[in-house]
Amino acid sequence: MKEFYLGGVCFITDRNLWPEVMDSVKRVLDGGIRWVQLREKSLTRREVFYLGEKLRKLTWQYNAILIINDYPDIAIATDADGVHLGQDDLPIEEARKVLGNRIIGISTHTIEEALDAQARGADYIGFGPVYGTTTKPDALTPRGLQALKTVSEAVSIPVVAIGGIKLENLKEVLDAGASAVAVASGILSSEDPKRQAEEFVKIIKEAQR
Repeated sequence: MKEFYLGGVCFITDRNLWPEVMDSVKRVLDGGIRWVQLREKSLTRREVFYLGEKLRKLTWQYNAILIINDYPDIAIATDADGVHLGQDDLPIEEARKVLGNRIIGISTHTIEEALDAQARGADYIGFGPVYGTTTKPDALTPRGLQALKTVSEAVSIPVVAIGGIKLENLKEVLDAGASAVAVASGILSSEDPKRQAEEFVKIIKEAQR
């Protein structure tokens, strides 16, 4: 894998919360976030590609990581830094053949899935939902902090906590062992995403001291 810092905050785009994706990403980048995941399930693959191209140019200006959700081929075509897979997407081994040393992350919901992802060569895992979330209507039952702690202790790759993470619970998520947090509504539900991003970054930097 390329040398990337897979910590801090991963901002997940969501047109349902903030319709102008480029605007929301620029705001959070201005707020100090340096990891963006393009996740827009309602767009066609072609639309994801064109949006990914624009985001790649923008994230380069900030030296930020860009991850494409679901599509290894679009990650390559846009020169993104990697891909984030779901449990029903292309197997990690096959994605690796396409992506080479680019970043591969995968969503996990149990310790078994987390260990399997590590064994198959994932660079990081997403784990959750830690709390209830409104971003994904079909989200699973919240896993809670103890499950996050168990997974974080069981694997050696970065664990990105996701699901219902807000400023108010960020510290306890980090204390449970998360290397990073993935956030959509926790930032976009604010009237000022830039300021909200700054607060997330501030708390994480303080926790890392």
